[in-house]
Order: sequence, then C-alpha cells, then structure tokens
Amino acid sequence: QVQFVESGGGLVQPGGSLRLSCEASGMNFSRFGMAWYRQASGKQRAQVAFITNGGTTNYPDSVKGRFTISRDNTKNTVYLQMNSLKSEDTAIYYCNALNGFGARLGDWGQGTQVTVSF
Repeated sequence: QVQFVESGGGLVQPGGSLRLSCEASGMNFSRFGMAWYRQASGKQRAQVAFITNGGTTNYPDSVKGRFTISRDNTKNTVYLQMNSLKSEDTAIYYCNALNGFGARLGDWGQGTQVTVSF
C-alpha cells in the first residue's frame, strides 16, 4: 500500500522559510514523479510543485522563484524548500506520487500544517 508521511510544517513569520519533507513507502519511489499540494481553509487542494523521476521541476506562478522541490531517491523522500513565505501560503501541505498519466498513486497522507503569520 502506497503511503506518504509529511513533516516539517509549523508557524513562521512572513518572509521566513520552512523545509517540508515527505517520506513515501509501498512504491518504487525512483520510478515516479512526485508532487506537493496544498489546501487552504475553504479552498480546493492545488499542486504547488512537481518533480519528475529524472529531476525536472515545475511550479505554478504563485510560488515560482520562492519554492524549490527536490528528491532523495536513497531515502524515498521528497522535499519542499519554501522561502519568502507569505500569509497566502498558509495551508495544509500534502505530497503524492504521479504516474505517467498524471494520476495520483496513493491516498492522501495527514499533511503538514504551514501557518504564515506574525
């Protein structure tokens, strides 16, 4: 069974940084693209970063230049470095794996809460 465990969230002031981690299990991690998503209160979950199995990355304009996704295949872990955080980045952050058709491989984990506030 594919599972994801996210960690690293917390309370940070605007302009600050956080590094999120997501450890995957039950899958051949190195074969799949990985993505980070976030869901703010009252809003739909949205993708904020994607990395292919080859290391190519993609970001929406809302986080481009501030967020960086990376992966360590030896640890079955994907990371999200978030810099210059804004209040609108406040959300629960989740990760998932994507197959070649862009479909998610597993159920959502518990996520990790990121709160950007003074």
